[in-house]
Amino acid sequence: MFRIRSARREFLQVVGAAGLVSLGGSVPRFWSQALAQQDGTSAGERVLVLIQLAGGNDGLNTVVPITDDAYYRARPALAIGKQAVLKLNDRWGLHPSLEGLHQLWEQGRLGIVQGVGYPRPDRSHFRSMDIWHTANPDVVQPQTGWIGRTLDAAQGTEGREAVAVGLDRLPLALVGHRVVCPLVKSLEAFRLNEPAGGSPLRTADWQRAVQAPAPPRGELEFLRRSAQASLASADRLKSLGETYRTRVEYPSTGLAQRLKLVAQMIVAELPARVYFVSLDGFDTHAQQLPGHAALLAELAGAVASFVADLEEHRLTGRVLIATFSEFGRRLAENGSLGTDHGAAAPLFVVTPHRGGLFGEAPSLTDLDDGDPKFTTDFRRVYATLLENWLNVDSSAALGGRFEPLDCV
Repeated sequence: MFRIRSARREFLQVVGAAGLVSLGGSVPRFWSQALAQQDGTSAGERVLVLIQLAGGNDGLNTVVPITDDAYYRARPALAIGKQAVLKLNDRWGLHPSLEGLHQLWEQGRLGIVQGVGYPRPDRSHFRSMDIWHTANPDVVQPQTGWIGRTLDAAQGTEGREAVAVGLDRLPLALVGHRVVCPLVKSLEAFRLNEPAGGSPLRTADWQRAVQAPAPPRGELEFLRRSAQASLASADRLKSLGETYRTRVEYPSTGLAQRLKLVAQMIVAELPARVYFVSLDGFDTHAQQLPGHAALLAELAGAVASFVADLEEHRLTGRVLIATFSEFGRRLAENGSLGTDHGAAAPLFVVTPHRGGLFGEAPSLTDLDDGDPKFTTDFRRVYATLLENWLNVDSSAALGGRFEPLDCV
């Protein structure tokens, strides 16, 4: 217990005051309460980690329908062979690059929700991603996201914040009207902005470090006092690494390192219940096979290491991981040995103890303009994560009631 509290204090001193966060105009309670009170998540409090697969992941080559002839007819060059897949059952297999996820499947911890999408699918990256981030397909110029609205509704109760890790800007999903969530880029990002000689941060140094407009005077004064009180030099950056220990060797990939930072924050008991990371590159219009295989290998390797790290710290019972992408790909391959923007696709949920296939797989012969039709509304997935995992009401985030799935 002492190690966890010590790690958390060091992390708050390093990250909360050293300019590793990008703030949207006001100090989030995540940092102000943590710095002032140093009380983290309650013992046993659950955490959700969201992994965005940006670009539109090809679900058909991720979870492969090995007995469906329509799949092999539509993809003579791109289809994953029946002998190559990592077998789930007699009908389905995982892409051969997903070894780490297949191991979780065999442990009964990988859930696959099939056919996830929404009515009248939009094949624009920007519009479809907005829909996934807001959980509202009818709003054309959205202002808030589904996690942000959840946090807004929790104000004045025991609500906790969400943190985006490794992104250049705060994702729309985390934007609320009242709550401002922090954006943690990396420890290395601050090292590049460290004032020469290790002197205390000045206002200009702070602004360069967080890459954000100056907050109101009183809040800037809070940030200045916090920085000067807790950071005399960049030596503080070493403290986090000294207090956090793991025998897990994470891959050197970007996603793995971002998830390692998330693991450090969870171990340090920061008061956040949602973490958001992203893996880009899934817009596979041409020469898909090698690039998609590399991306899925990065995903599987990062998630497997992250789960092993949580196991080492006895935290797996508190953390759920869910993936999502703005859309799947079309059934038929194109003339560039790739796939174009589609609609419905599966997503992954890694739980402490509930795996399996959930939802109905779309037909590959009854198509909507060349795309498999969605069978599971994505808002049912969100309702599941909010209600069955985080134990919060989902109606504020989703604008109505959606029946949770039984995958959590």
